[in-house]
Amino acid sequence: MKTKCNPVLLATMLSGLILCGCGSSTTPEIIMPEEPAASSAALAKTAKEPETGSQTPSEPKTADPAASDWNVYLITMDLTDNYWKSIDDGCLKAADELGNVAYTWSGPDAHDDALQSACIDAAVSEGADAILLAANSADGLQASLENAAEAGCKIVYVDSAASYDCVASFSTDNTAAGRTAGETMINCLRDKGITEGTIGIMGVTTDTASCVARETGFREALEHTDFTLADTVYMQDDAANVKTAVQDGILQDYVGFFGTNESTTAAVGEAVKEMETVSTVIGFDTSNQVLSLVSEGMIDATMQQNPQMMGYEGLKIAVQAAEGTFTDTNVQTDTGVTVITKESM
Repeated sequence: MKTKCNPVLLATMLSGLILCGCGSSTTPEIIMPEEPAASSAALAKTAKEPETGSQTPSEPKTADPAASDWNVYLITMDLTDNYWKSIDDGCLKAADELGNVAYTWSGPDAHDDALQSACIDAAVSEGADAILLAANSADGLQASLENAAEAGCKIVYVDSAASYDCVASFSTDNTAAGRTAGETMINCLRDKGITEGTIGIMGVTTDTASCVARETGFREALEHTDFTLADTVYMQDDAANVKTAVQDGILQDYVGFFGTNESTTAAVGEAVKEMETVSTVIGFDTSNQVLSLVSEGMIDATMQQNPQMMGYEGLKIAVQAAEGTFTDTNVQTDTGVTVITKESM
């Protein structure tokens, strides 16, 4: 069930990175911890491993809270990006397997703390036993999260965590993934014979924690090079902000651009395409639009996360926490990234 909410972690550090030239590999470069953090859901006796393959998860066997043992909500930053739909797919699969879960995907119309807080409040008022939350900001949801906890609602973070305590968090180590993106940018530029110049960075909002961490890692990777990093331009739910910034950057001879999430990456790639020019673009996430731009050569590489795993494992842990069979707190699971290029597709 998908319901639109009307105005109503740290992850384990990635190690042992194997960085290669941007176009030198014919298979995706998988960047995972040397000793990946075992998913708590996989360790629990009642958990099942997700099946591999591209089949679409079926709808949950029951969606009526009155006929279900547990009422679980997924609340994302918005309902637009395909990335959130991938997390929803993982949740749907877990809910279908469990069979005793009423599951709802909710979210605001825009990246806004007040609107997302209203979604949390609404879920609690509707009897949510657990909430999987992709937090819009680290500190802007505190009051609603405190109220949820007081009502006995279990909190599991997926993709982006708030600073409030949780049962578990399933996300990419975004700082390390940002460094991987930065190293990929360096390699791509060097493959083209470029060793200096200005690189533009496109963010979402100033307080979207996951994207801020990616930017931090990216800047760290470029710190001791001859490249100059421009001030971050924030999309603020308007792709035109990114497109205009990219067009201006191209006119100023920027050598590359970095998009910190799906929507900024797509906007950068589309801007380069519309300008009918060539640049070096590194991004995040793998919507159909982003992958199409990679295949066309508009985007050199994108960091693929594992959102279905976040949703699948997150929902199972949420149910176990509601049952009382999982009692740990603030358990962090790094779900890793894969570097996708045209050559590896």
